[in-house]
Amino acid sequence: MKKIGKYITILCFGLIALGMGCSKKSADSGGGTPPPTQPPVTPVKTDVSMWVTQPDQSQLLKKQDAALIFSNGTNQNTTINVDTTYTYQTIDGFGFCLSGGSASLINGLEETKKAALLRELFSADSTSIGISYIRITIGASDMSAGTFSYDDVPGDVALQNFSIDREKTDLIPILKKIIAINPNIKILACPWSAPAWMKDNNSFTQGSLKPENYQVYANYFVKYIQGMQAEGISIDAITPQNEPLNAFNTPAMLWLSADEGNFIKNNLGPAFKAAGITTKIIIYDHNADHPEYATGILADNTTSAFVDGSAFHLYAGNINSLGPVHDAYPNKNIYFTEQATFQGGNFGGDLAWHISNVIIGATRNWSKNALEWILATDPNNGPHTNGGCSTCLGAVTISSNVTRNVAYYIIAHASKFVKPGAVRIASDQQNTLLNVAFKNTDGSKVLLVLNTSTGAQTFNIKFNSKIVTTTLTAGAVATYKW
Repeated sequence: MKKIGKYITILCFGLIALGMGCSKKSADSGGGTPPPTQPPVTPVKTDVSMWVTQPDQSQLLKKQDAALIFSNGTNQNTTINVDTTYTYQTIDGFGFCLSGGSASLINGLEETKKAALLRELFSADSTSIGISYIRITIGASDMSAGTFSYDDVPGDVALQNFSIDREKTDLIPILKKIIAINPNIKILACPWSAPAWMKDNNSFTQGSLKPENYQVYANYFVKYIQGMQAEGISIDAITPQNEPLNAFNTPAMLWLSADEGNFIKNNLGPAFKAAGITTKIIIYDHNADHPEYATGILADNTTSAFVDGSAFHLYAGNINSLGPVHDAYPNKNIYFTEQATFQGGNFGGDLAWHISNVIIGATRNWSKNALEWILATDPNNGPHTNGGCSTCLGAVTISSNVTRNVAYYIIAHASKFVKPGAVRIASDQQNTLLNVAFKNTDGSKVLLVLNTSTGAQTFNIKFNSKIVTTTLTAGAVATYKW
C-alpha cells in the first residue's frame, strides 16, 4: 500500500506540473505528501473596476478581472463621455420598501442568518450592497398579513388609543438593527389608508378621508413620527398617501390632488410646524401618467412652502414625465419610491426594463433616489392581505435559506457604488448603451451602462480626454468605477 501511495503522489505532482491539478484526497489516500498550495492569482492592474450582471444569470454582480486602462488612444467605437463639470441633483440613496411582512420574515430567521443578511444588505463594506434608503409603511400595506392602523377604535378623535406597539414585534426591532449597521439610513414612511373609521365608507379599502377628520389625521402623523423617534428611529420623510388614485388595493384610499393639497396646507403642514417636526412632506407617490397631480399641489404657494418634493411610481406612464415636473418647480425635489418585480417574470427582461427606467431613467430625470418595491417575500409571495399583491416578488425570498432575485441586483448595481451625497454628472446617452454617471463625495466616479442591443458592443468611456475601451454582451448591465 505504501508503494501504491508513492506512485499516486508522483502522478499527482506530474499532473500539477502539467497544470491539471490533483485533489488532496487522491494525494493523501496512500499517506503521501499533499500537493503544494497554488499561489493566489494576482488581479490584473486596472484604472477602472467593472461589475457585470448577465441576463442569463451566468454572472451576477460579478467583478471582472479586466485591464481597463485610460489612454490617449483613438478608435472608431461609440464613446460615452463622462464630464464632472456638469452636475445635477444630489443622490439620497437606493433601496427597497420594507413592509411589516418583510420585517417579519427577516426577523424570523435564525440569529446568525439574520445578522448576516442585514449586514449584506445595509453595510457599506466590500461584501455588502450598501442599501442607503428604505420606505416603510404607516400601519398595514397590502404586503402585511392583515389590515390594521395604529388606532382602530372608532370615534377616537383624541387618539387616546394611538399606539405603534404592534410594530415592536418585527418592524421596529429590524429597523433598529438596520440603523445600528447604517446610522445614516434614510427612511420614508407612507400609509396605505387612514384608519377605517376616519373614512367615508368605514373600510380599509376604497373610500376617502372625511374632511372633518383632516386635523385628526394630521395629529395621527405627528404621533407616529414622535412615537418612532422615541424608539430611536428618525423618519426622514412621509408621503400622505400611497397611490392616492388607486382605491382598489387592500388597504387603499382615494385622495384627489386638491384634497391632498388642502390637507397639507391647512392641517399636516401646520401640525408639523407646531410640533417642531422637520420630517419632509413629499406629495403624490403614484404613477408617472398623472404628473399634474403633483404640479397642481405645487402651484399653490402656501401649500408648496410645506412640500419638499414629489414621488413617483411607474406602473403607468413614462419615466420622462418626471423631468418636466422638476423643470416647472426646480426648487422641489423628485423621488422614485416604488416599482415591483413579479413572480414568473423573465430575469433578463426585468433586469433591462428596471435598470433602464428605475435606475437610469429616474435619476436622469432628477430623482434623488430609486426604490424597488418589496425587500423580502416568502416562497408563496407573502405575506399579503386578502386582496393585496399575490405575485409581487421580493428582492430576496426567505424560507430556510435566502434566495436573491432580480430586484436585488437591479438595486445593487447602484447602491453598492453610488453613495449618499453623490451628485449625478453628465454622460452621453447612446441609443443602445443607456447610461447614467455619478461622482461620489470621495471623488470616485461611477458609470452604469445597459446594452439594449441584440449583440455585444465594444465602446469607449471617455474621461478627462482619455479613453478606456470595454465590451458588454447583449442585455448585460455593468457598473464601472474609477
